[in-house]
Amino acid sequence: MSLMHYLVLSGILFTIGAVTVLVRRNAILAFMGVELMLNSCNLALVAFSRVHGTLTGQVMAFYVMVVAAAEVVVGLAIIVSIYRARRTVSVDEPSLLRN
Repeated sequence: MSLMHYLVLSGILFTIGAVTVLVRRNAILAFMGVELMLNSCNLALVAFSRVHGTLTGQVMAFYVMVVAAAEVVVGLAIIVSIYRARRTVSVDEPSLLRN
C-alpha cells in the first residue's frame, strides 16, 4: 500500500470520528468519536514514519496513545460520577454540572 492509501483511510476515520462527536448526544459516544480521531492521527503518523524510515512518528503515536488512555480514564470517571448524580449522560443537559 502506498502512503496515499494510508492517508485516505486516516482521513475517512477522522471524518467518521468528527461526525460522531458532532451528531451524537451521548457523552460516551462522543468520547468514542474523539478516540477514533486520535487513532486516525496515529495512523497518519505511523504511515509518514514508515515512508521516511524514521521512528519519530511511531514514538509520537505512542505518546498520543498514552495521553488518550489518560483522557479516557478521567473522562469516563467524570461521566460515571455525573450518571450517578443525574441518571443521564446526555450532552444536551445545560445544567448538568450545576447544583
